[in-house]
Amino acid sequence: MAACGAAVLQAGRRDRPVGASVDSRQVAPGDLFFGLRGERVDGGAFARSALERHAWGVVVEPGRAREVADAGAEGWILAARDPLGALARLATEWRRELDCPTVGITGSTGKTSVKDICRAIFPLRVHASPENFNTEVGLPLAILAAPPETEVLVLEMAMRGKGQIAELCGIAEPGIGAITNIGPVHLELLGTIEAIAEAKAEILTGIGPRGVAVVPADAEALAPHLDDALRTITFGPGGDVFVRRRAGDGQRTRAEVVTPAGDAELELPFGELHNLTNALCAVAIGLALDTPLPAMAARAPRITFSRLRGETIDLAGGITLVNDCYNANPVSMRAALDHLATLRGHDRRIAVLGEMLELGSGAATFHREVGAHARGLAIAPIIGVGELARDYAPDVWVADAATAADALDRRLRSGDAVLVKGSNAVGLDLVADELLARRGEAHAAGR
Repeated sequence: MAACGAAVLQAGRRDRPVGASVDSRQVAPGDLFFGLRGERVDGGAFARSALERHAWGVVVEPGRAREVADAGAEGWILAARDPLGALARLATEWRRELDCPTVGITGSTGKTSVKDICRAIFPLRVHASPENFNTEVGLPLAILAAPPETEVLVLEMAMRGKGQIAELCGIAEPGIGAITNIGPVHLELLGTIEAIAEAKAEILTGIGPRGVAVVPADAEALAPHLDDALRTITFGPGGDVFVRRRAGDGQRTRAEVVTPAGDAELELPFGELHNLTNALCAVAIGLALDTPLPAMAARAPRITFSRLRGETIDLAGGITLVNDCYNANPVSMRAALDHLATLRGHDRRIAVLGEMLELGSGAATFHREVGAHARGLAIAPIIGVGELARDYAPDVWVADAATAADALDRRLRSGDAVLVKGSNAVGLDLVADELLARRGEAHAAGR
């Protein structure tokens, strides 16, 4: 097990594992279990349980490894002083063995959506990060889950502080680095937009001098970090990849996209303007991979998004639910409200807005501005959820998601369109689930 820097205390029967896991409850036969030490739980304590579930083996701290070996458990038992570091090293070795192009995607919003679009439109065997596997734990697990026939890796990279993107690039070694946008996210941790841009720009260094950077044309905060020697593809108005004309009905979009490789008309199964921008980012990534534009355009109608990210569901009584409660910040909140305002054929547009977290000292101002933006779009009533949501100046304020579900149900009428959006910790997925349970789904809108 030289690849992950672990010492073998006990050998097992099979030559190599078939997967990796850090949760003993989800271990599948043949997996290599990494016992990671967390703030509350030492995963190494569950190594024996993982082996009993027929794990290929375990990587745990030396003391735990000896305990498991002494207990007579079957399977490979590997000792590493830093199991998390061992996980990262093994992921890097597998990424090198795959020897395929690797895309790293970061940004304040839109990472998952851009990843989803890439997975849909690239005519390649794409292996993409599942769900939100975008941290120092999730990213190596995403890499290790890639099958041998993978032709391109598309990986999300989350940023919660300076140096994290650089760490993730050290694991994944991407050749293409995409930044979806720069916005006021994690201000509580980094303080300024400039600091956020600097942290995101670590991906530009991470791709190396022969890499390709994909960046928004209007991200002025990134300008100090763009090297003239680095090949760069920009997207959005004024960029290399942009929309000349578009038409749509709030549910679908037809866009004429202009690129250095030619023009194409894309039929897109969504109506949100922010997702159109995400599609431009994905097309720019495709160009960096030398993917033919006509092939991407032909596959565009197949795009689907991960759950809770702009998921549109038609309910009984002509009610439309926009379930966008995975996360929220001032940029994504405004975009979601703008989309809600474009939905046609509805008597009212209602917004259930949870708190936007990690905004630092400017949190109250950001919430007031979003509330004013919603009212300027004639969205009402607005139901605010959580203490910070008072600053939306909502029509109704409630303390938690459970109360919000009741407040929404009492006010909802046939023909309404309703947006449910807030930071993940607010738990507004409960509101969406309750609405589905109480009102009944007419049919999924294919999202």
